[in-house]
Amino acid sequence: MFNDLKPHIAELRKRLVIISITLVVAFFACFAVYEPILNWMMVPVEAVLPEGSYMVAIEVQETFFTALKVAFFSGFLLTLPVIFWQLWLFVAPGLYENEKKFVFPFVFFATLMFLVGASFAYYIVVPFGFDFLINFGSTVVTVLPSIGKYVGFFTKLLFGFGIAFELPVITFFLAVVGLVNDRMLKDFFKYAIILIFVLSALLTPPDILTQFLMAGPLIILYGVSILVAKTFNPAKEEEEDIEEEDD
Repeated sequence: MFNDLKPHIAELRKRLVIISITLVVAFFACFAVYEPILNWMMVPVEAVLPEGSYMVAIEVQETFFTALKVAFFSGFLLTLPVIFWQLWLFVAPGLYENEKKFVFPFVFFATLMFLVGASFAYYIVVPFGFDFLINFGSTVVTVLPSIGKYVGFFTKLLFGFGIAFELPVITFFLAVVGLVNDRMLKDFFKYAIILIFVLSALLTPPDILTQFLMAGPLIILYGVSILVAKTFNPAKEEEEDIEEEDD
């Protein structure tokens, strides 16, 4: 059994090495220009800071480790096409020839949807969420956000939204290989709603507004995923008839 796994392990190692090398190169490139990237990250929070408030570093090493976080996250974004390309190449040997032709649409839309999700978080969720969190009680205390904690939370939020917006792309892949169809997604919808709100509660700040700002688009994207599955792997009519009779 182990011998059967050896080729897959070797292939996985090859893909991970390529991703790692690309990520390291992107990391150092972004580290060299981390200051303008950090300024861009701080725009949403600086726009909602009360008068007299500003960003601070509360530990000696905080600015250095913040620069590392900024460079790594920025490098990750630059490496996204390579990551998705290598992921496809890893699973490609198990696909049929007619399925392998979807490599470029998969890489393009997977990268695009991640960036759309991250942009949605940057331009909508972060300003609303931090406006509530920072200005709550600001008449009583002076708000001095830690730059390290802010960047850590900021990157977590953008990463969470980026992953969440991959739902139609994941559905596309599963539909192409025949693992899901539109009927399965429709039947799972009521459970998906619960999972979406649980995920939103885990990935967003602890306020209702930002949780709904994630849950709302995810519900819409789930509907888009049903259409994607219906396009690439629709449920057979006889299967639908059997399920309707069971109901």
